[in-house]
Amino acid sequence: MKNFVGKAVTAVALTTAIAALLGAAGVRSQEPSRLALVGGMLLDGYDAPPIHHAAILVEGDRIVRAGPRSEVTIPPGTRVIDTSGRTMMPGMIELHAHLVLLGHGDYGRWFPWMDQQGRARMLPQVMEIAARQLLMAGITSAVDLGAPLAESLAIRDRIAKAEIPGPRMSVSGPWLTRNVAIFPEDYQVKVTSPAQAAAEVDRLASAGVDVIKAHAGLTRDDYKAIANAAHKRGMRVHAHLYAERDVWNALDGGIDVLTHAGSAGTAPPYSPDLVTSIVNAGRPVVITAAHRSWIYPDTAAFPERLQDPQLKQDFPTPVYDEIQRSLQNWRALGYFSRTDREVFFRERGLKQFIEAGAVMGMGTDSGTPMNFHTEALWREAKAHVDMGMPPQRAISALTRVGATILGKQRELGTIEPGKLADVIVVHGNPLFDITALAHVETVVKGGRVYKGPGATSDASGAK
Repeated sequence: MKNFVGKAVTAVALTTAIAALLGAAGVRSQEPSRLALVGGMLLDGYDAPPIHHAAILVEGDRIVRAGPRSEVTIPPGTRVIDTSGRTMMPGMIELHAHLVLLGHGDYGRWFPWMDQQGRARMLPQVMEIAARQLLMAGITSAVDLGAPLAESLAIRDRIAKAEIPGPRMSVSGPWLTRNVAIFPEDYQVKVTSPAQAAAEVDRLASAGVDVIKAHAGLTRDDYKAIANAAHKRGMRVHAHLYAERDVWNALDGGIDVLTHAGSAGTAPPYSPDLVTSIVNAGRPVVITAAHRSWIYPDTAAFPERLQDPQLKQDFPTPVYDEIQRSLQNWRALGYFSRTDREVFFRERGLKQFIEAGAVMGMGTDSGTPMNFHTEALWREAKAHVDMGMPPQRAISALTRVGATILGKQRELGTIEPGKLADVIVVHGNPLFDITALAHVETVVKGGRVYKGPGATSDASGAK
């Protein structure tokens, strides 16, 4: 009997010990992984002097410490990325992307070509390529403004589940317009009245989009109905605008983000009253300056950019060949038919907002003709800096201001404790030369390394 009791006690004790060990192991397995980026200059996203020889400590998907290396304790066992001689900054935020486009020269050829290849297969593949290119270029958050609803939601959700690499996506699905044109019909929704426009906002919101895109040509009452319906659902509205009348209508109608807004050349500079009203309202503008009036002369000066080997690496051979065919006579593309006028007005078009102190985020209309996702925001930032925006302000526009425009300033846009760990490392000092942003060596999104030392294997290779 004693032996039986003794064995029973021993068995219970052993079971308890095993359970304790398993429990402890379980606790350890749930501890967040630690990552430290150490040694480089830190631009935290605020309009503040850089922190030299800095360190950023990440636990799980959050930043827990950031500051001078001497003030940041790195716990044992932390994975360390040496950023010495480099610049660390928040991941950039692209406020106007098109994942359905890859830089092809002619929309009238691109969409039928995808249909011929099999749209059900090709469209998701194109969007995956674009998303990966943006992330590798240092874009950790992006807004996609115009694509079929189902595909938009699918790409966003697949990225969120870490099934494919890409920025944190906010998607609009199809835009609202009174004039369906250029893009296929399921990329846009034709509206005929303010009441219908509001109903379409409700439909898109119920389907799960993050933002609403309203196109140019809507009436003031249309914009007001769209904005009111979106705001009731806690959503923001981005409007595609050029002509002064459309900008006034959108401003008066309560639209949240004025996108293009003259696009630094596609319309003459606005009246002082309009610019002052935009500034006084604190209404953000996203100019997308570079995508026409800078891209065209830049390509004339260096046409070799169209054959960047990175494009050939990223694109499947049929996609690369089709895009190259579309750009053989790029000077004659219809997309650039107003180039002379756009270049004439481009400096005044951009300076009017920089000099007035407008709230400015940055977006590129990425994917439009010759406007490759691989170049992402560095070319846009260069245009702003060349036109008088201080580099420090440009960095803030790319990060902190962009997060505020998205309504996600509590989570994104700066390097500080509690924020999501979206960090990039660039080769060079963008405060000295903003084109350092073209040389992104490390990309961390949510504490996970997607590019750079120890990048996850599924972040490489788009084919």
